[in-house]
Amino acid sequence: MKAPIRDLSKAEILTIHEWRCRHGHTGLVHYNCWRSAQGEPERVGFLDIETSNLDADFGIIFSWCIQDEQGQIVHDIMTKRDLRRRQLDMRVVETCLQEMKKYDRLVGHYSERFDFPFIRSRALYWGLDSLVPRYGDIVQTDTWRMAKTLLKISSNRQENIARLLLGATGGEPLKTRIDSRHWLSALQGDKEALDYILDHNIRDVKELKNNYDRLKAFARQSGKSL
Repeated sequence: MKAPIRDLSKAEILTIHEWRCRHGHTGLVHYNCWRSAQGEPERVGFLDIETSNLDADFGIIFSWCIQDEQGQIVHDIMTKRDLRRRQLDMRVVETCLQEMKKYDRLVGHYSERFDFPFIRSRALYWGLDSLVPRYGDIVQTDTWRMAKTLLKISSNRQENIARLLLGATGGEPLKTRIDSRHWLSALQGDKEALDYILDHNIRDVKELKNNYDRLKAFARQSGKSL
């Protein structure tokens, strides 16, 4: 989050500028660190994306979802109009970056190695450099890494973690099945396919938050930057 310069007095700006965080930056540069030092609660968001490929130079972002700690979900998805205008995922990447800036910490699953690098890659491809979070702007937590450290299970996939955590309740994970037909049809702007992908994305982010809420008491919160 950028420091709200316009809302601060000259004295406040000078005070925040003179303060240094553990990364060696001023409070104006790392405003989230300044807020944390003042005892303001950390704003945590849960992020998941759906893509057409595992690599950003061959794939695009179909959709993204971010859920806040209160359960409210914000999302965006590529449209047929985006395809017609040859913008592909440019608009979706931009809205994702704008929403990410509202949080101090973003939680994902395998996000350290996939979601965040993919978003950054697509943003740089579209020339959206100014919107990409800089080092220290936002910290991250990866539930895949949490599970790898805290649990001993056959697979650290998100749905497998959810299945373990549901335990004796007999419930089922929220995820829907990945059907390649929908992902391929989405590349043509098929609305039914895109709706299916968005529903899958929303279920993913809900399951992500559920897993995090169950595991967070057993892990130390890292301060690793995006």
